[in-house]
Amino acid sequence: KSFETFTPLGPWVVTADEVEFPENLSNRLWVNGELRQSANTSEMIVGIEELIELVSSVVTLQPGDVIATGTPEGVGPFVPGDEVRIEIQQIGSMSLSVVETDVQAPRAY
Repeated sequence: KSFETFTPLGPWVVTADEVEFPENLSNRLWVNGELRQSANTSEMIVGIEELIELVSSVVTLQPGDVIATGTPEGVGPFVPGDEVRIEIQQIGSMSLSVVETDVQAPRAY
């Protein structure tokens, strides 16, 4: 679960057979055109295969499930009006606008 508008996914999904080497994908993120992150899945502390093994040992994975792994340093903070663009090799890219909501949480977290 996640807060509304958090954890955006898309604009499409690829299947495992479309990504030959998921353990070696470059990924980059820009905020307002400034490169903030440049990493590769080969740099992950826990590799893709081990991650799937660990997660599936405690949770039954189903088609469409997403394993959120965290992010390299450098991404935030964001402010309303920022434009965020992410690109992952062999998968694609997406851009998002950061907007502020009028809805306030009932207490600070």
